Amino acid sequence: MPYKVNHIHIKSKNPKDTAEWFVKAFNVKIMSETVRPVGDTFIVTQTEGGLAINISSERTGELLGPSDDDAHYGLEHFGFDTDDIVSDIERLVNLGAVYKEGPVELPDGKKIAFIGAPGGIRIELIQQVS
Repeated sequence: MPYKVNHIHIKSKNPKDTAEWFVKAFNVKIMSETVRPVGDTFIVTQTEGGLAINISSERTGELLGPSDDDAHYGLEHFGFDTDDIVSDIERLVNLGAVYKEGPVELPDGKKIAFIGAPGGIRIELIQQVS
């Protein structure tokens, strides 16, 4: 059986606000919202490509460290494809993202850039060669 990515999970101080930002920013769809027995608000969203992005708050008694939308060890970022990287950077910054770097053109002609989404989430934008 091949392995495929089942979901990405984001922790957020305000999962509803984070989910609504992803709806506006990347046209994800909110599939469900519950409060789980462990005390966290748990929201399942889905990208147009079918990937689940789960967003939840702290569980009862859980104390989380600060978020970090700069380059760091561990899961550092995830990426979204775009047809117009420059316009999307501007649009996402207008929605509350922080511009980080790029666009940088890679040797194969692909362009990449990074933003910090609200809540300290690092996201790469990728524009394929046209």
